[in-house]
Amino acid sequence: MEAAAGLQRSSSFKEDSYLASSLKPAEKKALQELKQLLSTSPKPISMWGVPIAPAAADERADVVLLKFLRARDFDVGEAHAMLLRCAEWRREFGADGVAEEEMVGLKEVEGVVAYMHGWDRRGHPVCYNAYGVFKDAAVYERVLGDADKLQRFLRWRVQVMERGVRLLHLRPGGVNSIIQVTDLKDMPKRELRAASNHILSLFQDNYPEMVARKVFINVPWYFSVLYAMISPFLTERTKSKFVIAREGNVAETLHKFIRPEFVPVQYGGLSRPGDLQNGPPKPATEFAIKGGEQVNLEIDGIEGGATIAWDVAVGGWDVDYGAEFVPSDEGSYTVVVQKTRRIPAGAEEAVHDAFTTKEAGKMVLSIDNTNSRRRKVAAYRYCVRKPPM
Repeated sequence: MEAAAGLQRSSSFKEDSYLASSLKPAEKKALQELKQLLSTSPKPISMWGVPIAPAAADERADVVLLKFLRARDFDVGEAHAMLLRCAEWRREFGADGVAEEEMVGLKEVEGVVAYMHGWDRRGHPVCYNAYGVFKDAAVYERVLGDADKLQRFLRWRVQVMERGVRLLHLRPGGVNSIIQVTDLKDMPKRELRAASNHILSLFQDNYPEMVARKVFINVPWYFSVLYAMISPFLTERTKSKFVIAREGNVAETLHKFIRPEFVPVQYGGLSRPGDLQNGPPKPATEFAIKGGEQVNLEIDGIEGGATIAWDVAVGGWDVDYGAEFVPSDEGSYTVVVQKTRRIPAGAEEAVHDAFTTKEAGKMVLSIDNTNSRRRKVAAYRYCVRKPPM
């Protein structure tokens, strides 16, 4: 199966540049006209730490203004009105300080429903969204059960977005948008309609062009119905950024945009909760396993008494996996570290294991895909700790 199978993306998608040299004459003219309108602003306007009115000689201001212009197809009047509405909303909502707030009663959704985690291959911060937890009626009632709870949840969701924006450069040539990954597995449709519509409207009105790409994963058969429901709330530019991955193509899709050491383990990557708090992760080696193929990964040069730890993940699994240590001494016996076992389809979490050797040799990790016709993406990494002196 080709790497792009199950992947749908509008061919019109092209990430925007914020370099002045890349702007068309009409776009430069619109930017100057918007600056002129803002120069008469009766009060200062600042967004995401960037002063934009009165017109500032700050290149970061150009990035922010271009976001509003692009969201309104460079209609200066509409962009100006949108910007003023956004500024008023931020003032009333208290958006500048929401990132530091302690949200009471939402601990069970933190790091589960929406969270920033790692970066894509181009350096964009990645925000993951997973609403399957709300399939549990008790959780839904605790978090979204009435109007006040819904407003509290929306405030928390804005907090996650604000923290994501703080990771951006907001300067020409920098990283100026995030990636959104939305997991639709077990997502209740009817119950989340109000919350989904509120979030879509809020973000589209007040965070223009802050999302470079929107990736939907574990997309069920009824997604077309859900998409028809939310489509009226989306601009054509927003829809052009969509990537759709059906169930079974999650790792294959995410690895296309995000290195596996940054992809969470539940999505076929190697990153576990808390991994990124300890600095940059150890890079992984990426490879693919053809249908009907067996791959043996050999880790050579291991000293006696050393400890080797490894992670390995195969997108979608449905393979046989085993590990053995082969001593360098031909007179020694091979040690079965992990007896070959079947890892079923859908078992996305990576294998993490370790072994301490008694003599020099090599570790061999075997991944057998001979019972499948499907090509699968995979990744592994390892660390060898030498024996104490």
